[in-house]
Amino acid sequence: MTIDDLDMKRILTIAAVLGLSLAAFAQNVDQGRDLSKYADDKFGEDDKYQVETPYATVTVSQPKSKAKIKNVIVLIGDGMGLEQVSTGWVLNGGHLNIDNFKFAGYSRTYASDRLVTDSSAGGTGISSGIKTKYGYIGVDDDGKPVESLLHYAQKKGMKTGVTVTCRINDSTPADFVCHSTDRHEEEQIAAQYVGCNVDFLSGGGLKFWKEREDGRDLVREMQDLGYTFVDDLEGVRSFKGGKFLGLFAPLDMDPVLDRGPVLRETAKKAIEVLDNKKGFFLMIEGSQIDDWAHRNKVGHMAEELFEFDKIIGDVLQFAEKDGHTLVIVTADHATGGLTLIDGSLEERSVKVHYSTKGHNGIVVPVFAYGPHAEDFVGVYENAELSRRIKALMK
Repeated sequence: MTIDDLDMKRILTIAAVLGLSLAAFAQNVDQGRDLSKYADDKFGEDDKYQVETPYATVTVSQPKSKAKIKNVIVLIGDGMGLEQVSTGWVLNGGHLNIDNFKFAGYSRTYASDRLVTDSSAGGTGISSGIKTKYGYIGVDDDGKPVESLLHYAQKKGMKTGVTVTCRINDSTPADFVCHSTDRHEEEQIAAQYVGCNVDFLSGGGLKFWKEREDGRDLVREMQDLGYTFVDDLEGVRSFKGGKFLGLFAPLDMDPVLDRGPVLRETAKKAIEVLDNKKGFFLMIEGSQIDDWAHRNKVGHMAEELFEFDKIIGDVLQFAEKDGHTLVIVTADHATGGLTLIDGSLEERSVKVHYSTKGHNGIVVPVFAYGPHAEDFVGVYENAELSRRIKALMK
């Protein structure tokens, strides 16, 4: 027998074995196509959550499309992808205030130098219409300061505000006010708020205002510039007008079930005191949706999203009554690689899986309400979102 004959026999034998194996595989697949057996997954306590009492949502009507825009309110759910929204929807029994939005699009979030962005580059895209490098705040790729939507509003004579639950000198709020090539230069970023002339500022991070290495007391400096400083909810509720500085924690605020409705109260107060004939620009961030997605704790993440959605309801009610307010709800990126793999609408329960403790690079939603809301339908860059908003503010 020749070597060629031996090789041919081996080939025929291997082919026969492979054929049998493929046939067996095909039979197994045909006999059971359900490859998502929930019972095969092991869930920890942080992967499951159930809501006993859902909160009531509001219903609003879309105002006239071509009405003049006077106010712009941008709400950023940090780390809030469609997966976070879907999880919250199930947990609240199939209802969110986000359901009111008739017009929606998708935003691509990547940084200029990385596919998966951070809040600095992602927020700068939203705030300024410029894509920039990972870790850059309010600057372009060359480190040159860029104008944000808030700065543009100030030039137009509009009042402005920022309210968050993270450090006020953290990435997303700073993207609208400050400029830095290093998001970790927190004292330097905090100092930029002095003289920024933003009418309403609220968040955490008091440590970077009063316990500074350079010995400056930024709170005192802001008070000297005419700001009223508050550090509790009573101070928020009693504030009547003027310039406002609220700092409610040394670093980031506590989880929402511990801190109480600080963000909701400051958001409502901001709208109350900023509303005027020339209009206002306000950025509200649900900062800690991201924080708890990083920690892979679905319950904490959901409660942060619930507070954010309640604020959306408050904002929509104001915008419906006003008729001249554009409302944009979006995210700077998604976080956690969250997958909703089981749950019950009737029982308001979920079981989820996280694939990462970092960010992920999928598109995020853009929800629009108010005059020209239809202009935000489609798929586009986060920088394009900013440019569309700016075009309507002219």
